[in-house]
Amino acid sequence: MATIYQVSELAGVSLATVSRVMNNNARVSENTRNKVLAAMEQLGYRPNSIAQSLASNRSNSVGILVSELHGPFYGEMLSGIENECRAAGKHVIIAAGHSEEASEKDGIEFLISRSCDALILHVEAVSDDYLIKLANGNMPIVLINRFIPQLADNCISLDNELGGYLATKQLLQQGHTQLAYMAGPMWKSDAKDRYHGHLRAMTEHGLSFDPALLAEGDFQDSSGSACMQQLLAKSIPFTALVCANDEMAAGAMEVARTHGLNVPQDLSIVGFDNLILARYIYPKLTTIDYPIGEMGRMAARWVLKNIYQQQALQLKNVFEPVLVCRDSASAIAAG
Repeated sequence: MATIYQVSELAGVSLATVSRVMNNNARVSENTRNKVLAAMEQLGYRPNSIAQSLASNRSNSVGILVSELHGPFYGEMLSGIENECRAAGKHVIIAAGHSEEASEKDGIEFLISRSCDALILHVEAVSDDYLIKLANGNMPIVLINRFIPQLADNCISLDNELGGYLATKQLLQQGHTQLAYMAGPMWKSDAKDRYHGHLRAMTEHGLSFDPALLAEGDFQDSSGSACMQQLLAKSIPFTALVCANDEMAAGAMEVARTHGLNVPQDLSIVGFDNLILARYIYPKLTTIDYPIGEMGRMAARWVLKNIYQQQALQLKNVFEPVLVCRDSASAIAAG
């Protein structure tokens, strides 16, 4: 196996110059850089990442902790982060926290042990106090879909309350007054905020919401099916359903069809997330756009700017949801 000494000798430069080339130091001329790279290629030399880390005090790796690894939501988030990091010559290490406090803490400790330069966290179970203490330590962190006032500059968040408000407002403007609501797990801040937005829209239109028409799921399509069964079993009429995410909306639509309900003629449905499935299920789903891919890219840019000193990057901390009108919601039929 070729060594850095052989690269130095073949290129006719010092060991320090070879090290600067490997660490992308701007103080190396293009001609010298090309000579070193040519020597490395000729010898088949592969830089030792541990040696690089010691020389630069950086591992050039970013740790990512997400709730789950399956599903289009997390796939889009991870893709956004990885693409942005890879384009900057950084690599990612990924762990899952499964929305459990112990698992999230274990995942964070694992990523710290891998000498990551920073952590991007999509966490739900650990406390604000835990994250504040972590942020005040030696490991830089940025949070996705979580807002903590004391860490506002480290948060990339969505206005979930506004999203819930916009979803319900659309149905109310279409003449619906009998609305059911399918929530995510209410212990999660995003699910709770979306429900509060729903209630705000109802109040604004002079309507009270019947708690019997609230069903709580877990953001999975299977819980959307189960919640829809629960709502229909109560025999309380409703002409529209607001779902806290698209996957539950898809499950609800399937159950509605099995009960002979046509969407949107008999029942209008609005989702939340604007996942790719929203464009391909039938009818196409009216939903709230959650730009999770762009938020993932923004979290990566936060790391690139604050840790790797790419100062020209522009950051955006708070994203606003947007209503996307398709075919699953329509004006209530006259009569």
